[in-house]
This record gives sequence, structure tokens and C-alpha cells, in this order.
Amino acid sequence: MMSKVVAVSDESFEGEVIRASIPVVVDFWAEWCGPCRQIAPFLEEIASEYDGRLKVAKIDVDRNPSIATRYGVRGIPTLILFKRGQPVERLVGYMPKPQLVARIEPHLD
Repeated sequence: MMSKVVAVSDESFEGEVIRASIPVVVDFWAEWCGPCRQIAPFLEEIASEYDGRLKVAKIDVDRNPSIATRYGVRGIPTLILFKRGQPVERLVGYMPKPQLVARIEPHLD
């Protein structure tokens, strides 16, 4: 099955996230981060379950430091939910899928 999670970079962030027509959850992660790897399957599932209503993107903070710095990301995983180009929700650290969904759903149309 093809992943619905979009990998974004410092260069593509504006088009993929800021100008998106639907809310976007951005996963700030890194290869060496254990909790990031634990949360990744939940994000894959959420991307499929909410396809068309929510976009899920991930950005590697080691390869793309400027976006992480712009949004004050200090610890990872950090998930930031963008709606109409604005950050509206921030989740820091590992959390189980039901908790993720509970924090994301109120922002969906």
C-alpha cells in the first residue's frame, strides 16, 4: 500500500503545508529518534483514515533545520497542525493514536 504521508522539505513546505486547502499535520522527526518511529505508523493510519479531510506531512529536522527553527521546534517528535497556513495545535512527544486523533479531530471541517 502506498503511503499517504507526504515528505516535505524547507523548499516544499510553503506549497505543501502553508498553501494547502485542507488542514495539515506536520510531523517534525529525525532518523535517530525512537519515539518518532513509534508514532509513524499511527500517522500513516490517520493519513489514510482522514484522506481528503486532512493531509499528513513529515519533515526531517536534521535535513531541514530552518522550518523547525521557524516554528520553535525543540523536542521531537513534535506535531504541528496547520489550518489555512496557521499553526493551530502543537503536540510534543509520543502519544497513543486515540490521543492524537482527539487533538486533531476538532480542527477538521
